[in-house]
This record gives sequence, structure tokens and C-alpha cells, in this order.
Amino acid sequence: ANLYHILRRQIKYPFRIPLVIFTPKSLLRHPKCVSSFEDFTEGTRFREIIDDNYVKPASVNRVLFCTGKVYYDLLERQQIYKRDDIAIVRIEQLYPVPQIQLNKIIKRYKNAQQFIWVQEEPENMGAWPAILQYYRSRQLRLISREASPTSATGFNKQHHFEQKAIVDHAFGEIKDNDWKLTV
Repeated sequence: ANLYHILRRQIKYPFRIPLVIFTPKSLLRHPKCVSSFEDFTEGTRFREIIDDNYVKPASVNRVLFCTGKVYYDLLERQQIYKRDDIAIVRIEQLYPVPQIQLNKIIKRYKNAQQFIWVQEEPENMGAWPAILQYYRSRQLRLISREASPTSATGFNKQHHFEQKAIVDHAFGEIKDNDWKLTV
């Protein structure tokens, strides 16, 4: 539904600006990546940020910010282990960064001790460089693959190992000192 609303917003603008949408093909058939009929008909606007409605803000001590399909890996871990102490916030618009909405969410989780950007891309790729330029002053940590000249390893087994390590680290199951993405 959010994709529908961004395309609708693009057409309704009284002026024309470029719209670039990055989305992996795997989300087209992901069972959790669905919307209800009401999301199309009653929702009237594109949501730049989608907050976590599973958690209670007062009980959250870690907030994970992400975009793209890594959200569904994080969501699966949160739901399986019923982790209501970790909020997962999706940023759906990377530019311009929706700073007002992002600041409201940060204030909403006033008891949170950690704010972390999680991405499956290497550190020098993906959205991290763009997000970092807006939030240098805030203690925003990164969990991602190590910086690399390539966006993927090329080996499915290595990719799954690294993806699991990213999710494990995001949920605190791997400590910072043990955080290495090597087999």
C-alpha cells in the first residue's frame, strides 16, 4: 500500500520531480510484505517512516532503524522471541531524510539507550552514508557488513551466514567485541 501511495503522491504533485524506487524482487513474494485492503482505501498518504506498533515505547531500550528487506529478517526475530524491548523502525524515504518524523520517533523512545542503523549492505554502501550526514551528533551506531568493494560475496552460504550475524548482533546476541563477519 505504501508503494501505491508514493506513486499516487508522485502523480498528484503539481510539479514533476524524479522518483527513484529501490526494491528487491524477493519482497514481491514475501509472505509478510502485504497490505490490507483498508491500507489502500483508507490510507491517504505515503508514510516516510513506519514505526513499530508491536512494542510499548516505555519498555524499549534499543531502537533499530532500517530500510528494505532486512526489516523482515529483524521482524521475524522480534516475533519469534517476542522481543518487546527492541523497536524496529522502517525508513521508507531516504531523501530528503524525513527529519521531523525521525526526531519525533527518537523522542517517543525516551528510555532507549541505543539507536542503531541496521543494513545488509557493506558499511561503505547502502543508506548509511546518507543517514550519517544528518545524524552525526546523535549516538547512532551501525550494524552492517564490513566495508567492501563489492555489494555481495557471490556465495549464497556466506551471504546467509553474514545475514544471520547481522540479525544476531542487532538483537544483542553477539557482543561488539565478537562482531566479525568471517567464517
